[in-house]
Amino acid sequence: MKERVLMAMSGGIDSGVSAMLLQEEGYELVGVTFRTFDSISESCIAREKGCCSIDSIMEAKHLAEKLGFEHHILDARDTFRQTVIQNFIDEYLQCRTPNPCVLCNPVIKWGLLLQMADELGCNKLATGHYARIAQRDGHFFLQKGKDQQKDQTYFLWRLTSEQLQRTLFPLGGLSKAEVRDIAAQHGFVKLSQKKESEEICFVPDNNYRNFLEKNVPQLHELHPQGNFVDTTGKILGRHQGLFNYTIGQRRGLGIALGEPAYVVHLDGEHNNVVIGAKEDLLLAELQVNDINLLKYNDFTDGDCFDCRIRYRSKGAPAKLFHQDNGIRIVFDEPVESVTPGQSVVFYEGDDLVGGGIIQ
Repeated sequence: MKERVLMAMSGGIDSGVSAMLLQEEGYELVGVTFRTFDSISESCIAREKGCCSIDSIMEAKHLAEKLGFEHHILDARDTFRQTVIQNFIDEYLQCRTPNPCVLCNPVIKWGLLLQMADELGCNKLATGHYARIAQRDGHFFLQKGKDQQKDQTYFLWRLTSEQLQRTLFPLGGLSKAEVRDIAAQHGFVKLSQKKESEEICFVPDNNYRNFLEKNVPQLHELHPQGNFVDTTGKILGRHQGLFNYTIGQRRGLGIALGEPAYVVHLDGEHNNVVIGAKEDLLLAELQVNDINLLKYNDFTDGDCFDCRIRYRSKGAPAKLFHQDNGIRIVFDEPVESVTPGQSVVFYEGDDLVGGGIIQ
């Protein structure tokens, strides 16, 4: 009897090729795509984007039909709004910059889908992520995908060993080019040429400011105009509300100082946007909370790992220390644009050791 696998499908090439590969390995697939928006105005509005639009849902359904397996649509709108979208809004209102995928993965993609897998008699959940899974003493943890340019482990650090034990990543050992070739070889030429987006799926045009304007009625009362100040506290001008700015931002400040200037801090207590030079963005250490350790159950103070403070950043060597129910990370060399609300993920070679949220 074939092992049943719940195949998470977005309508894109990665989940589509994953399904093709799993079928060739002899698995019996059950497709699922989740719906996360209340109305078309909140969705991607007929664009080819990820797992959110009605178009993508229908593309996933049609692909499952062509490949010959059943497909389900999971209504996750309430949970998605109450968790992922609400957290996104709350974080920005607290002058932090969230990464919604980091929360969506354990709560929606694995949380809800593993429940559905149980209901449908599926032992495993498969996705099109570029990541691999390894074991150590019966404990499951993540490894970077073979394609370092597409590796997505940074977004998956909150998954648990128990979730990973039931997960398949068919694309972990492949490059994006190889995935496109496989789609074409299976006769899905249009799919092989499909473009992809790295924008936030529920934010139209990737404009988070407009999204907040439409979804927070009292936004300008909560984040009124205030002062731009330099690192000494000197007033430089007026800003348009803290929600409009993020750490490291240079463009769109609406202030001319005669030299390059960057947002180095959002002071919610005094409603100030602190402006400084590029070197003012450098930090030698930071604090992270909401820790999830994967490869090891714990670490020894002073252990050194490569730490990534954003998805596209290179890993920077740093030492880890326990501190106040979190971790203090001390970098060998200062890093730039540390942003509260973003994730720090620490690696040992290709192995993902754990991660946390920057405070």
